[in-house]
This record gives sequence, C-alpha cells and structure tokens, in this order.
Amino acid sequence: MKPILSKPQLGYTKAKKKFEDRARVLELKIEETAKVQEVTQEVMEGLVLETGFHDAFNDLRAAENELIEWSHNTMKHEKTYKDHKQAIDDMYEKLNTDPQMRARIIQLAMRVR
Repeated sequence: MKPILSKPQLGYTKAKKKFEDRARVLELKIEETAKVQEVTQEVMEGLVLETGFHDAFNDLRAAENELIEWSHNTMKHEKTYKDHKQAIDDMYEKLNTDPQMRARIIQLAMRVR
C-alpha cells in the first residue's frame, strides 16, 4: 500500500521528477551541441533556457521551500519537537548556509506522515 503524502510532499516529488527529466534532456543537448560547436557560457545559458532546466530548477527550489516550511510547522505539534526544540530549530536555521543540512531536512520531511 502506498503511503499517503501531503500536498507539499507530492509537490516536491513532482518537481524533483521534472527537474531530473530536464537535467537528462540538458545533458543530451550539451552532448549534441559539443559535436558541432564549442559549448561556451553563452551556448550553455541558451541550452539551459531552451530545455526548461532553469524553470525546473526554480520549481524544485520552491517545492523544497514549501516542503521544509510544512515539515517545520507539522513537527511543532510533536512531543519530540517540544523535547528537542532548540536543536531542531538550529537545524532549520542552517538551511540556507549548509546544503547537507538542507538535503537532510528534505529527506526527513519526506518521511513525515
């Protein structure tokens, strides 16, 4: 039986899949382009926009932020949060400065039921 996911969890899953799909398309475009011309920064920027990778990245980031906010709000109602409030809040404060902490919180947020 599939677990029931919240709206932010579903949104993140959808955005992540779209991002991964656009990344594969971008990789193929880069390979094709490299066969006929040098891939300069300008060419790369064009490919990023042309493939939809840029929009997919922005959508993923927005979905991550929504998921993180939802998980933090949801967690505040748990006994574990009340027992370890400072440590958990410190983790959430490191989100924008520590990519590993951000990834860890996203993984944990996807496990919240």
